[in-house]
Amino acid sequence: MGGPIDTRVKPTAVNTLAERRGTDWFRRHVITKVPFPNPGFMRDVYPGFLQLHGFMSMNLERHIEAHRKLFLHLVRGDGDSAQKHREFYDEYLAVMDLAAEFYLQTVDTVFVRHALPEGEMTHRGARVDPGAIRRVAMLTVEGENDDISGVGQTEAAHRLCVNIPADRKAHWLQPAVGHYGVFNGSRFRAEIVPRISDFVLSNNTKGPRSIRRSPAAAVAAEPGMTNGSQPLSRASPASHMSSEPPATVTR
Repeated sequence: MGGPIDTRVKPTAVNTLAERRGTDWFRRHVITKVPFPNPGFMRDVYPGFLQLHGFMSMNLERHIEAHRKLFLHLVRGDGDSAQKHREFYDEYLAVMDLAAEFYLQTVDTVFVRHALPEGEMTHRGARVDPGAIRRVAMLTVEGENDDISGVGQTEAAHRLCVNIPADRKAHWLQPAVGHYGVFNGSRFRAEIVPRISDFVLSNNTKGPRSIRRSPAAAVAAEPGMTNGSQPLSRASPASHMSSEPPATVTR
């Protein structure tokens, strides 16, 4: 979901910067030591405040407009809208430090060397081979307006996992969401989660036997319905994804 499997596909500004600067540039410019008296004193990290600066600067006008609207909501006494704003930013601004080793390895492996799609990624000395993946189903999800992981960078997993049967693969491009919206928000809850649930049920590993579910769960799994039995705002998952037909329901 929104993961950069191959950043050579429709590269974003983030991808271009990483490839142009190289790993050493990031080691020199964004890695700092945890200051006293915080836990982890003197440990090398990619600090959360620098991450947040990058996130905010990429869409600065949008954030300024959101805070302008917050002010107007407060003036009008619209407490519900103001509370939604607070809840969003309470989570959006909660960014943690990353261990320098993890961050720099990710930059080098994913964004600079493109090691996985190039067939050069290793784990404990052994080459990582996505072609060895055979016995699972795979669903990839992307956001139409994602400016961090460009459209197609996650879908690239399908080209690497060549031995997963085609009828057990599916991809969903979620309209009108950015990187954050792939994981959070109203469209995630109303449109992405039902598709994930449908995909999991459709590819249940129990084989040909029927999946036993309660009548209420069966109704919720019907195309066009959410877990709360409310109609989806878009068409059913089956009309958008190339997955197996829904499993037989035994009531």
